[in-house]
Amino acid sequence: MGISSDVIRGCNDTIILYLLLDKPSYGYEISQKIRQKTNDAYIIKETTLYSAVTRLERDGYLESYPAVAENGKRRTYYRITDSGKSYYAEKCKEWKLTRNVVEQFITEDMRG
Repeated sequence: MGISSDVIRGCNDTIILYLLLDKPSYGYEISQKIRQKTNDAYIIKETTLYSAVTRLERDGYLESYPAVAENGKRRTYYRITDSGKSYYAEKCKEWKLTRNVVEQFITEDMRG
């Protein structure tokens, strides 16, 4: 069972920023890392990924630059900015609060 894009939409920024904390990456590599890290439970759509990185860059949380990948292909790489690191920390705090609220309504015991 995969994750609904509606459920995870608000977390895409956090996921992308997390993956860029250690080193810059390009779009396809980011999508593959998401897929691998979630054991295929979440496969981000290409349009969703590129909309998110465009928005994150516009807001100053990412920077893009052209570079040549290890395989010799030209790619647009993304790196997190200092503002992006601060935004990531805010999103992590927001997630903890969200998780605590939602868990109040999650139960294995189906009333009925």
